Amino acid sequence: MEMHTNTHPIESTDSTLLAYGREVGKLLSSSSAESWSDELWTMFTGYIISLKEQGHAPDLCDTYFSFRELVAFFENVERIGRGEEEV
Repeated sequence: MEMHTNTHPIESTDSTLLAYGREVGKLLSSSSAESWSDELWTMFTGYIISLKEQGHAPDLCDTYFSFRELVAFFENVERIGRGEEEV
C-alpha cells in the first residue's frame, strides 16, 4: 500500500499566517501541546484495540502516519512555545 501525501502549497501572506496562528491558538487554549500529543496517542491506541472487534483495517498505515504527523505538529508547537526553533 502506497501512502499519498500530496501537499497543497499555500500562498504565504501575513494575513494567512496570522489566521493560522489564531486557529492554533484556539486549539491550544483548551490544553497544552503536550496534552494534545498524549491524547492523540490515546485515541490511536483505542483505535488499534477496537480493530480486534472491527477486523482488518486496510488504511491502518495511512491512519498511523496521519496520527504521527499530528503528534509531530504538536511537538513542534510545544518547542515553539518554549522559545526553541522549529525543527
